Amino acid sequence: MTTALALELFLSAILFGGGIFALVGSYGLLRLPRPMQRLHAPTKATTIGVGAALLVSALDMLGQGQISWQEGLITLFLLLTAPISALFMAKTLILRGEADPNLPDTGTGKPWATLGQERPDP
Repeated sequence: MTTALALELFLSAILFGGGIFALVGSYGLLRLPRPMQRLHAPTKATTIGVGAALLVSALDMLGQGQISWQEGLITLFLLLTAPISALFMAKTLILRGEADPNLPDTGTGKPWATLGQERPDP
């Protein structure tokens, strides 16, 4: 087996696995019943799926003897910003009163960070 064929098979496996993650994340976004549950699908599974596609794109350039920094930087940006955006969406759901009424205890003896704020007038 040549090195090029082994690299292509490896990249194909990563791309296939990333596609499965993206498919599961998209399905979860459509099928999960509550908004707080739907946050996990795009921020976890779909992020891994898109990150895998970007990783394969960057590694494919290595097979051609080139380095692609753009895909690496996009992947890093995606992995850093997805959890932060999910946090802000969750806080917005809590503040608007659309979160699960049975939220777990914070473990600090204080309420959730957004529960002490007053709701804005629509």
